[in-house]
Amino acid sequence: MSDTAKRINKYLSEVGYCSRRAADKLIEAGRVTINGQIPEMGSKVTPEDEVRVDGKLVKNTKEEFVYLAFNKPVGIVCTTDTRVEKDNIIDFINYHKRIFPIGRLDKPSEGLILLTDDGDIVNKILRASNNHEKEYLVTVDKPISQTFIKRMAGGIYLEELGQTTKKCEVNKINSNTFSIILTQGLNRQIRRMCTYLNYEVLTLKRIRIMNIELDVPIGRFRELTKQEFKDLNVLLKDSSKHYNTKISNRKKRPS
Repeated sequence: MSDTAKRINKYLSEVGYCSRRAADKLIEAGRVTINGQIPEMGSKVTPEDEVRVDGKLVKNTKEEFVYLAFNKPVGIVCTTDTRVEKDNIIDFINYHKRIFPIGRLDKPSEGLILLTDDGDIVNKILRASNNHEKEYLVTVDKPISQTFIKRMAGGIYLEELGQTTKKCEVNKINSNTFSIILTQGLNRQIRRMCTYLNYEVLTLKRIRIMNIELDVPIGRFRELTKQEFKDLNVLLKDSSKHYNTKISNRKKRPS
């Protein structure tokens, strides 16, 4: 059975045909068929199955959610407040449906950000934001030392936030450029970390969020593929466990 299979009563509810309770009554009455066969209560269906009620094909009357991967340019602000911020992400994309960004990418930064109209997945991703990877390419104003790499990877106390960053993966790309993979999302985290070590960020680009990679030109967007969405949901499967989790690495500043 496919991973996308679901109980027939849930399917009828989700496609907008009727409530689960009403679906149970239809199934009990033998009025529902799956691929021409009368199902038992609790039978499951996949998107490939043909479901009929009283002989009529059941179609999905609900619009499908939108999931976009967008390459945000420098200068665009990740806000839905189109009245206050003229350089907002919503007006820039000008999508035909109401969508909103998942999380943020600050104005001087560029790269991958996801947008959707699915509130449930927004909550799951934001709840899991301290447990899933986000990868960045960063260029700084002077040559990168091995000490810099070790300090960035090992965790840095950020006094203004009252937190020590989690250990992360940092790799030198060339003399002034490094990649960094974060599993937390503190405000302007990479810029603050670099400032602490007396480096200035010149460019910052996010190239990956979890399993989604940046592969469109600046200012362009695309829909997530079915496989990307499937893999994303696998990664988010247990995200609800982290809804009330507090960041546990708050520490006093080392003396």
